[in-house]
Formats: sequence, structure tokens, C-alpha cells
Amino acid sequence: MTPDLPAELRAALARKAEGLSRNDAALRADTISRTYRDGGGSGGIRTGTDALAYALARMPATYAAVAASLNALMEVNPDFAPASLLDIGAGPGTATWAASEAFASIETFTLLDANAALRGLATELAQPHPRFAAMRYDSGDARKALAEAPEADFVVASYVINELNENERAALADAMWKKTRDTLLVVEPGTPEGYTRITGLRARLIAKGAHAVAPCPHDAACPLTRPDWCHFTQRLQRSRAHKHLKGANLPYEDEKFSYVVLSRAPPAQQPARVLAQPLVTKIAVTAKICAANGVKAVSVPHRDKAAYKRAKKWSWGDAVFSEESSGLE
Repeated sequence: MTPDLPAELRAALARKAEGLSRNDAALRADTISRTYRDGGGSGGIRTGTDALAYALARMPATYAAVAASLNALMEVNPDFAPASLLDIGAGPGTATWAASEAFASIETFTLLDANAALRGLATELAQPHPRFAAMRYDSGDARKALAEAPEADFVVASYVINELNENERAALADAMWKKTRDTLLVVEPGTPEGYTRITGLRARLIAKGAHAVAPCPHDAACPLTRPDWCHFTQRLQRSRAHKHLKGANLPYEDEKFSYVVLSRAPPAQQPARVLAQPLVTKIAVTAKICAANGVKAVSVPHRDKAAYKRAKKWSWGDAVFSEESSGLE
């Protein structure tokens, strides 16, 4: 799937934004962003206009990160076909839209969020779409509302656990896993702090019987050591309006994110993962790879023409399967 917002969602956002002052929306989006960075979560979003400004500014990048994570999941487990989705801390419904694009099999969508303005916007954006005819959006703090939420084949939490302290994150991780029938996806900002939160959740749930699907090629502890951290980047194109809202000049944005996909059953395959953009020369392709036996620098020489040709196609975040992993063992 592409990192771009679906056409129906772009159209719905455009209809909502008709008559909206771009300067006012940019100011609101900046204020909300600062509140979020200062630990206020979505507390800066109080009105429908606030929610719309936030969605216009952040939905494209959040969607792109979730889409990239879903692509990794589908590549490793192409047979995964969930019938139900539970989106925790769903906000304007970004992850729900991404999951609906990835999995035509989903029949029931349950969303949770405490913010009334975001719930209202998400409902309006989804209303014209027949896929979401039976969408259920519950109010309340995710940690408390989860107790009443149904179990689901696929559970998603994107950009949520960063709002919680360590004890709250542990409790939420346990509650999310309890609701997960098959697969759980957690996405966080691609910062050292976001990575630390992801690895903490990963270790906790693997200890409870979960198995890593992506990006990890194993269920052991993450082998990276500080100051290194596991993160990826997804490039997305900016519209003119999006550039104005972000106060940006570049026609694109690179969203850095960390993520983990965990499942109840061990995956049939756990491919190695490219952890940084490879260096390609006429002599060799050199790449930083996380494999089943740890992190290593792999050099694929030009003289091995078949392997070199495959390695030239590697990009940051790619899975490297056994048939193309010569030199990784």
C-alpha cells in the first residue's frame, strides 16, 4: 500500500476544510503540537476546528508511518486476514483508515479515544465510506475503556504510549495484549525515547508469550546499544496546503518512526532487516543488517553478481529473506 492518504479521506478532509483560514489552522496546529511535546497529549484539542487543524497537519505523516508498518507486516505474513480491528487512542481514525486499505477482510472496526473533538471528526470523515458503516467509536481513556472493548483479530496503537508513564504503559501493554486475538501493532515516533518505549513493550509481551513479526528477525532482546536505536523513515509528498500548515518549504516530509508487530503464533518466517540506508559503490553494497544472530555490517561484493544485484535494491527498513541473505549468517 502507498504512504498517501486514500482519495476518499483526502476528499473528506478537503470538504471539512472549506472556508477554514489556513493561517488560523496553522496557528492551531502549532499550538497543539507544542502542547503534545510538553506532555499534554491531545488536551490542546478542544474544538472541532482544533481537531481538523490537527488532522490536516498530522494525519498524512501518521498514516504514512502506519502504512509502512502494515507493509512490513503483510510482507512477513501475507496470509494475515483479520476480520476485526481495535484501534486504541484512535484520534481522527488514521490507523483505522490505513488498516482498512491494507485488509479488505476487516468487517468490524472499534475505535477508542478520550477526546470528544477527535471522535467527532473521525466519525464525520468515515461516515460517507461504506466500509465504516458499522464502525463503533467508544469514548473514554484507553486504559479504562479497553476493559469494555471487544477482542479483535488485529489491535493497533499508533502514537499513543508516549503519553503515558512507565507504569501506565505496562498496564496498557497488558490490556492491549489481552484484547489481541492474533496480531498487535504499536507505532511510536522514531526517536530514542520512542524506540525505548517500543522495546520495553516488546520485551514485556514476549515474556508473556508474544512473538515478533516485524521489524525484528528474532524474539531475543534487541541487540542495539546506545546511542544507536531502531527506527525507520517514510517519505510522503506534501500538498501546497500541507506545506503552509507545517510552515515548510520542501515538497516532501520524512516521517521517522519506530514500531513493533507482535503475534500470538510464531511467524513462518522472520527475515533480517536493513537498519540504515545501504552504501552502494561499484565495488560492493554495504549494509547494516539486523539478523537472527545479531546486528552486523554486511558487504556484498560486485564479483558476486547475483547477490550484488539483489543487494542494490535494498532500502532502509526492507526485509531480507533467506533466499537473498547470502553472507548474513
